[in-house]
Amino acid sequence: MTGAMRLRRHVRAGDLTAVAGVRRALRELVRRRIPVDTADVAELLVSELVTNALLHTGHGAVVTATLGPRALRVEVRDFVPELPDPYVPVPDDGTHGRGLLLVQALADAWGVHTQGVGKVVWFELSDVKPPA
Repeated sequence: MTGAMRLRRHVRAGDLTAVAGVRRALRELVRRRIPVDTADVAELLVSELVTNALLHTGHGAVVTATLGPRALRVEVRDFVPELPDPYVPVPDDGTHGRGLLLVQALADAWGVHTQGVGKVVWFELSDVKPPA
């Protein structure tokens, strides 16, 4: 992506407090560059993916966000090769199990692929035209 802006953060294993820091860093990257509602969706989705990586792998994660002229792409890499299985929660699960469902519902594109010893879960948001 020519002219792309990039963010990269490492999150230590079990450091759920780092999720807020990743959200803030993403917000700073996109501030005044994309519509506020798109930035809000990006923050929600990155929170879900980082939390999933920390809770379900027992390892840290690497978050990369790239803001290009056509899309914001966020990737969360973890170090466990098992691919996630989108799960349909039951009503008494509380808030558990809805992360990938949110990504599926709100992202313009998303996916997962293996990479080295782990995997990357990613999403893209295409409404990146700066607000007027």
